[in-house]
Amino acid sequence: MPLTTSAFDLPEHLTPKADPTLIAGDEQHFAAIAESLEQTIADLSESLDAVRRAPSRLGQELVERDVEIRRVSSRLRALRRFGLDLCLGHMVSAGNSEPVYVGRLGLTDSEGRRLLIDWRSPAAEPFFGATHANPMGLANRRRYRWTRGRISDYWDEVFTADGFEGHAGLDDLSAFIASLGSSRSARMQDVLGTIQADQDAIIRASSRGALVVDGGPGTGKTVVALHRSAYLLYSDPRLGHRGAHSKSSVLFIGPHQPYLAYVADVLPSLGEEGVQTCMLRDLVPEGSAAAIETDPEVAHLKSSAAMVTAIEPAVRFYEQPPAKGMEVETPWADIWLSAEEWAEAFEAPVPGTPHNEARDEVWEELLTILADKYDGDDLPDGVLRRALAHNEELVDTFSRAWPLLEYTNLVGDLWSVPAYLHLCAPWLRADEVRKLQRQDAQAWTTSDLPLLDAARQRLGDPQASRRRRRQEAAAAAERELMDRVVEDLIAADDSELLVTRMLRGQDMQDKLVDDGAAPAADPDELAGPFAHIVVDEAQELTDAEWQMLLLRCPSRSFTIVGDRAQARHRFAESWQDRLARLGVANVNLATLGINYRTPEEIMTEAEPVIRAVLPDANVPTSIRSSGIPVVRGSTTELRPILDAWLAAHAEGTAVVIAAHGTAHGPLPVTPRIRSLTPELSKGLEFDLVVLIDPETFGTGIERAVDRYVAMTRATQQLVLLTSTEVGPIP
Repeated sequence: MPLTTSAFDLPEHLTPKADPTLIAGDEQHFAAIAESLEQTIADLSESLDAVRRAPSRLGQELVERDVEIRRVSSRLRALRRFGLDLCLGHMVSAGNSEPVYVGRLGLTDSEGRRLLIDWRSPAAEPFFGATHANPMGLANRRRYRWTRGRISDYWDEVFTADGFEGHAGLDDLSAFIASLGSSRSARMQDVLGTIQADQDAIIRASSRGALVVDGGPGTGKTVVALHRSAYLLYSDPRLGHRGAHSKSSVLFIGPHQPYLAYVADVLPSLGEEGVQTCMLRDLVPEGSAAAIETDPEVAHLKSSAAMVTAIEPAVRFYEQPPAKGMEVETPWADIWLSAEEWAEAFEAPVPGTPHNEARDEVWEELLTILADKYDGDDLPDGVLRRALAHNEELVDTFSRAWPLLEYTNLVGDLWSVPAYLHLCAPWLRADEVRKLQRQDAQAWTTSDLPLLDAARQRLGDPQASRRRRRQEAAAAAERELMDRVVEDLIAADDSELLVTRMLRGQDMQDKLVDDGAAPAADPDELAGPFAHIVVDEAQELTDAEWQMLLLRCPSRSFTIVGDRAQARHRFAESWQDRLARLGVANVNLATLGINYRTPEEIMTEAEPVIRAVLPDANVPTSIRSSGIPVVRGSTTELRPILDAWLAAHAEGTAVVIAAHGTAHGPLPVTPRIRSLTPELSKGLEFDLVVLIDPETFGTGIERAVDRYVAMTRATQQLVLLTSTEVGPIP
């Protein structure tokens, strides 16, 4: 559909920016984009229909078909969703009058002319990275601000003397800063078009090793983390995202559910829907119901990486070959199985094979050893092995020596059998062993999750053996049926070439048998391995929790985002020292020091709160002022303050933050006002933030960190309210 309406919808006070000499070139280019979008969407829809109508195939062809359907569907959704606002802006190189337009996705017209270059491509880097100190070859740059599909503002940045021609010019920085103070909603606002040079440099950094992004509140750490995920999937061939693999290669870990809901729209808006996004507790089935560990000493004991290592001896305890040999009876002869031969069979699995899956390998090796020692009359294939498999004494002895294990039972035994815990964790003192025991061994807490995860990965699926046998039986039955069908077809074939005889070929029969008919386990999409893991609010992770991520990322390719000053349980080490201690050697550190979110008035109040306990905290510098002072008052004023704010602001969101997430009195019934604890506010942002009795936010460093975090969630206004019994806020 041709573009019949201007792409620009500038408000009255920006009338000078609507001058045709400033925007006529953009209007012409947007018309070409609209035409190309229409054709591209039609072509992709036709292609998608064709792939879906194609005959259903088996094996790898089916996987590739599904991957192609997902790829085309994802691009279609992005194109339909954004339309013209796929375009972020344009840039003009010095000595070249033709602008290059940058978009969320690349777009080419029917003649092969590039209308938009993908923001992640190397050619787009100057659009984000150019500064007056380093123009990166640009003469000027224009960024658009889109509102409901039309441009409501734009700002120009000029890097050379001749770059002023044809541009609005001098309002560039003020327009950008004004956009930072725009009203927030329940979802993170689209910020791709306003990514700054310091953020873009980190987004485009290599994925080799671990990159730590350290920055205070409002510096855009989360923005960097999300956009870096999309960038790496586009640019790094190691991640394999665009190959024939259906499994995600990138895992994104967020701190809590409100955060995940807040950022849920960002990656899809960038055309990436394949990133696995979750909280740390989601990595283990028991995580959703796990309670917070209330005993600080127990939590501390379980937080160490050493405690996770107790899982290995806990499993090895159940992998001990019998110390004595035994006579194995068969209908034809008795066969001696020595202790040395038991030990030989127990060494059969490849190191790293999960315990429950290795059990079948040990059993098959035992049968092979016994069959090789049999020197009686010749027997048909498999007869002796079937007889051995039905020997109750052999089966019972093996089952005791290498039993099938459930990971929950294994970890539960550590908390209910003191001698077992002491055996597996000999460094624990007797009083610490007693401290870790509990009446309900499987009353899981968040501190148990790293051990449950390690045990689950080390043991594997206890149903794998039974499922494998069902698969083998199903495949055998399928082949037997296929053999009968083939013989019937050959017998009925009266053609001269007797072409059906080719069906006897093994390759042809392999194609005919549907291996997909066999029962299979539901895949665990979070089990890994992942080529790259992004962790936001990483300063909160314990050493034990880090083991959950290291287990899933053998390449040690991480983006680690956090702020040591926002660690609720103190972060005394450097990032490099902590990660080196955990086994991550190749660590690069990038620091963000500009606060784009929090006004100067609020940071002036928040900085002393954190400096009182962490004098060297990385407190960022705010680049804007709201002109609104921080307000102090009584909790009795809460409802009038909220009502007045709602009446004065048709858009935006507010939050009431209290120690237990409960406000004093009922809140106005509107989704624009939320009630959260300080911990659950981390990573979020709101136009208005009201703190209730901030002096009650925990004790010690936890109280200071929670106050600092809660105060810096505000983009416009901060209110501090105190109950009469608590007293005024200092």
